[in-house]
Amino acid sequence: MNNVSCVMFHAKQDIIVSNSEDKSIRVWDATKRTGIQTFRREHDRFWILATHPEMNLLAAGHDSGMIVFKLERERPAFAVSGDSLFYTKDRFLRFYEFSTQRETQILTIRRPGSSSLNQCPKTLSYSPSENAILLCSDVDGGSYELYCISKDGTKDSFGRGDMQDPKKGLGGSAVFVARNRFAVLDKGSNQVSVKNLKNELVKKSALPTAADAIFYAGTGNLLCRSEDRVFIFDLQQRIVLGDLQTPFIKYVVWSNDMENVALLSKHAIVIASKKLVHQCTLHETIRVKSGAWDDNGIFIYTTLNHIKYCLPNGDSGIIKTLDVPIYITKVIGNTIFCLGRDGKNKAITVDATEYIFKLSLLKKKYDHVMNMIRNSQLCGQAVIAYLQQKGFPEVALHFVKDERIRFNLALESGNIQIAVASSTAIDEKDHWYRLGVEALRQGNSGIVEYAYQRTKNFERLSFLYLINGNVDKLSKMLKIAEVKNDVMGQFHNALYMGDIKERVKILENVGHLPLAYITASVHGLHDVAERLAAELGDNVPSFPKGKVQSLLIPPSPVLCGGDWPLLRVMRGIFDGGFNNTDRDADDEEYEAADGDWGEELDMVDVDALQNGDVAAILDAVEVAEEDDEEGGWDLEDLELPPEADTPKVSVSSRSSVFVAPTPGMAVSQIWIQRSSLAADHVAAGNFDTAMRLLNRQLGIRNFDPLKSMFLDLHTGSHSYLRAFSSAPVVAIAVERGWSESSSPNVRGPPALPFKLSQLDEKLKAGYKSTTSGKFTDALRTFINILHTIPLIVVESRREVDDVKELIVIVKEYVLGLRMELKRREIKDDPARQQELAAYFTHCNLQVPHLRLALLNAMTVCYKAKNLSTAANFARRLLETNPTVENQAKTARQVLAAAEKNMTDVLQLNYDFRNPFVICGATYVPIYRGQKDVSCPYCTSRFVPTLEGQLCAVCELSVVGADASGLLCSPSQIR
Repeated sequence: MNNVSCVMFHAKQDIIVSNSEDKSIRVWDATKRTGIQTFRREHDRFWILATHPEMNLLAAGHDSGMIVFKLERERPAFAVSGDSLFYTKDRFLRFYEFSTQRETQILTIRRPGSSSLNQCPKTLSYSPSENAILLCSDVDGGSYELYCISKDGTKDSFGRGDMQDPKKGLGGSAVFVARNRFAVLDKGSNQVSVKNLKNELVKKSALPTAADAIFYAGTGNLLCRSEDRVFIFDLQQRIVLGDLQTPFIKYVVWSNDMENVALLSKHAIVIASKKLVHQCTLHETIRVKSGAWDDNGIFIYTTLNHIKYCLPNGDSGIIKTLDVPIYITKVIGNTIFCLGRDGKNKAITVDATEYIFKLSLLKKKYDHVMNMIRNSQLCGQAVIAYLQQKGFPEVALHFVKDERIRFNLALESGNIQIAVASSTAIDEKDHWYRLGVEALRQGNSGIVEYAYQRTKNFERLSFLYLINGNVDKLSKMLKIAEVKNDVMGQFHNALYMGDIKERVKILENVGHLPLAYITASVHGLHDVAERLAAELGDNVPSFPKGKVQSLLIPPSPVLCGGDWPLLRVMRGIFDGGFNNTDRDADDEEYEAADGDWGEELDMVDVDALQNGDVAAILDAVEVAEEDDEEGGWDLEDLELPPEADTPKVSVSSRSSVFVAPTPGMAVSQIWIQRSSLAADHVAAGNFDTAMRLLNRQLGIRNFDPLKSMFLDLHTGSHSYLRAFSSAPVVAIAVERGWSESSSPNVRGPPALPFKLSQLDEKLKAGYKSTTSGKFTDALRTFINILHTIPLIVVESRREVDDVKELIVIVKEYVLGLRMELKRREIKDDPARQQELAAYFTHCNLQVPHLRLALLNAMTVCYKAKNLSTAANFARRLLETNPTVENQAKTARQVLAAAEKNMTDVLQLNYDFRNPFVICGATYVPIYRGQKDVSCPYCTSRFVPTLEGQLCAVCELSVVGADASGLLCSPSQIR
């Protein structure tokens, strides 16, 4: 301990020595006088040491800055079993019962004076049936201690900290895997040793992948951790049950039912199923410390300064802010049990309303959602934004008081009444305009008219009246435009009304006499035309000869008054479920939308016209109810005899009563019920179930390429008849295999336009394009075949085999042609060009095409001076016995030239001696023995990293998806 610049004594008898000569800080054990740990800086000297007054932190200053470190591990090692918690504290093993919150000291786990830095337990594993405990630490590079508590050492009779000599052993990790068996990892040999409670070896199992830690994963299973992934290993069968690529995992937390697992790394949480199927990933900017599952399947976890939650779909949020880090042990209802860094148990009560509310929405438990809204104080912009984002704007409406936000939510949810009320309260032009757009989309012409009135949008009002055929209000709009001296408005309204005289009058008043003359002449107003011709004199316009002049008359209205016909929509679960008084719109404002505009302009204020006060104009032209006393229909009460005296019509009389026949089931519905073939469902027009069938059978997720085929299949399975113009078109189903002798009461399957014989013709066309070198056309043809196969139906089992064989054939050509087209795009990478040409020769092609592919690869490699590889292609070409003499001759010449110098200039990722398949996306070889994943439809193979992505060959299915297989024939169902 020479050349010491400063010394600091730690409370637990450790000595920290700062040595400026060798530029390091050393931690010494005062009892054994041995070094424990060293922090070194190559180019800096340490000058000063300081310790935190409350926390176990020390800081050492050097020339460039400082480092902060702690002397011992602060996270207690613990394990939860039912209502019990076992954990370590102050060199003792302790027991804690959650229900009674009673704490008991069980065993002494370290001798006094041992180094706290090296022998602090890192993990604890507990066997409840045998009362056995495993403690693992980093002593001697990794070791474990096995303690067996007596059978009497239960909750009420645990010891008082008695000393016990544990059974020890070396190993990177140790966990219980059965009632009386535990597994120990040997990092050096990458083997797992299974031992009994006497610490005797039972068996050994070699892990298939290098692992540096093991965790419990159910009876007989281990979750093994490597640097970038985890996998579940079955010790009995010695197979991998599942694997998942993850960041470096530090802790593993299983759910109570062992169906889900949370994998905690330094800054991320990965949620997966028990077979390591990925569900979601959360990323945190600060360190993740601990976590536990609650009874609802929500993962509660802690960071350095927060308690947070994670829903099964990946949504997360903050529950509580922390002053100091804690380690969650168990979550029961609203209570979170945890351990502090001081080893003390704590019970924290939290408000679980927010994440229970979100979970209820996720699981569609709308009755729970309604109860929580009624009884809780859920509020805040975060909840509103969450509801809006998840597609529940109608629920968010019940939390919002701000009228602008309510207006936006009402428009999004289609609640036009609340939107009207909010627009009235806001009373801004932009909001009225947006209300009009939404009301027009819904076909609510009354609200549209009211919104246009409030924004004084006369042009849109006139067009609305034109569509609705409201001629009376169009005439009022014409008068308003005349009062406002709006010439274009006058002319437009006259044009909409078909009022020829008014149009001629307007054109004449503004001085357009030629146009007025033409309008009057074309529309047959001869007296007016003669008068205008006299005024024009020699300037009378002439009409083109030989052309028939057409009349500008507006078309017939689509709908005469009232709202547009709307579809009947079922009331939502939240519609009318709350007593919200502010949902009702202002009655007076809403009734104004149904009011008529006035006919007379006697009350128009001249000053309002001059000032452009359009509101005053609207008030002046409101409807004045006629106050005359003229009566309506004079209907007097009739003195009818009692109902019993009225003669009744006999229902049994066939001549007087018509009973309509009971409607039968639609043919399309019969097709759906009788068949589980996707093509039959498409023909019936039930695209949703067809897509679900294709997804379940073939793993298809991308249906965009199939859209046109769906439409062709549906329309091709029906014939359409029109009776007369006002009657709807009658769709008649076309059945497969129909004949005149068929029974009219038996419905056959739909007739489909896609047939296997058509695909055979397309296959021949693709072969022809490939032979002629039209690779783009050939690729388009083969892909079309792949897209059509899921929608064909064949009859026999033999044809089913033909369809499956066709998929394999077409898949090989699509893969090969894509590689060849990719090769032609590459200009500056000769090695990659040769690789793609070489891979093309390993596709399962027809012999003539294989010869062309071998000739092409041989030529490319020979030009690049890769003579050894070119010779291989030449031999393969000669083995096919080419019928074209030039091919055989060229192959012999290349082989002869290569035998003189069997070398390759460029090293290729290609070994023809080792069997391989080609990745359909990255175009790299996957050699025998390497892992791969396949497309469930076209069976193309891919590297494992592409699992879950869209297949690059068929462009339809998800790589690695679970699928039952192709179903294209009724014979497969029988």
